[in-house]
Amino acid sequence: MNKRMFLKNAVTLGLTGLMPFDTLANWIKPFEDYSANELADDELFWAGVRKGYRLKPDYINLENGYYSFMPQEILEHFVKNIKDINYEGSYYMRTVQYENKKKAADQLAALAGCNAEELIITRNTTESLDTIIAGQDWKAGDEAIMAEQDYGAMLDMFKQVARRHGVINKIISLPNHPKSDDEIINLYANAITEKTKLLMVCHMVNITGQILPIRKICDMAHSKGVKVMVDGAHAFAHIQFSIADLRCDYYGASLHKWLGVPLGAGILYVSKENISGVWPMFGDETRQQDDIFKLNHTGTHPVHTDLTILNAIEFHQKMGGERKEARLRFLQNYWTSKLKDVKKIIINTPEEANRSCGIANVGVEGMKPSLLAETLLKKYKIWTVAIDGANVHGCRITPNFYTTLEELDTFAKAMKELAA
Repeated sequence: MNKRMFLKNAVTLGLTGLMPFDTLANWIKPFEDYSANELADDELFWAGVRKGYRLKPDYINLENGYYSFMPQEILEHFVKNIKDINYEGSYYMRTVQYENKKKAADQLAALAGCNAEELIITRNTTESLDTIIAGQDWKAGDEAIMAEQDYGAMLDMFKQVARRHGVINKIISLPNHPKSDDEIINLYANAITEKTKLLMVCHMVNITGQILPIRKICDMAHSKGVKVMVDGAHAFAHIQFSIADLRCDYYGASLHKWLGVPLGAGILYVSKENISGVWPMFGDETRQQDDIFKLNHTGTHPVHTDLTILNAIEFHQKMGGERKEARLRFLQNYWTSKLKDVKKIIINTPEEANRSCGIANVGVEGMKPSLLAETLLKKYKIWTVAIDGANVHGCRITPNFYTTLEELDTFAKAMKELAA
């Protein structure tokens, strides 16, 4: 019996409860010699990972992009952290609260690939990026550039600064299937004038999953003297990258999506040279102007979440970022390949591997996205989210790495029936 066959037999025993695979680390250990791509389609391996989650049996969850709930391993840490904080009360809050938060922020910075003095923990992407938008020293006539496919909360904040400060918002529209990076870069470049102050761009477009060429966009914008703010809500802990390599000025992300952190945590990166130019959303006169922690004064908050960030990072590192990315891309390609040539099925996400990963959007010609989502849930017990606007008409499909091929087969079959 070869090693691979022996391993699969051992795993099968573990799945039937005859071997003590109690934690993710124990489960992964026998697979350490296999590459991320080798494991991407290994259903036995991912079945073991799936056992670490408590999944609601009422429906197939293909809407993990909003909130990827915690595996039991992290959830147990979270509950313990709540109990510990509740036990210590104000003693904890007045002694080691900030020290522990700094530890979590430092580890997040290491994971993000940036300097620890350039990153803080926020409550979510919206808070992170709205802090930057509202914190600019805007003057009447200044211009900001964004896409209609960007997240609504940030677009709303730009509308507010337009009303308040006389800022001019210039909105482009991204193609769902770009022919090249240059096509995207030129859309932004052609909108820039001598009055442009800030450009907002999605790392991974939330409604389609399209990955944009951030480094190239940043280099172009900087050559014209324009700063770039990146919405990384869906990219962080989903695809492999380093913020330093992107060369952006600002980067915001949520941790409850792909890192598996409890609700209520995000990150904000501000490059060192830009910190002093951002006004805090909440005043803090105890900090120097070039100290990023001046942007982190939000009052008393659920500090047990800060502690759980450390647990989630440990889980992510055991799982391996490359393994996660390979699995998520495999799952997306699995179901889109079954539907892309079906008559009346419309895929709103690029097919190329460098332009998408785990998220994609699909519609049925002549069917309202709201009706599609409703039918998928009521008739087929499949949970998705409808997207109907900004040149995107369909349902966003977001499996997680524990999603099974059987579940995706059920979804693909449902879509084919609806298209027919």
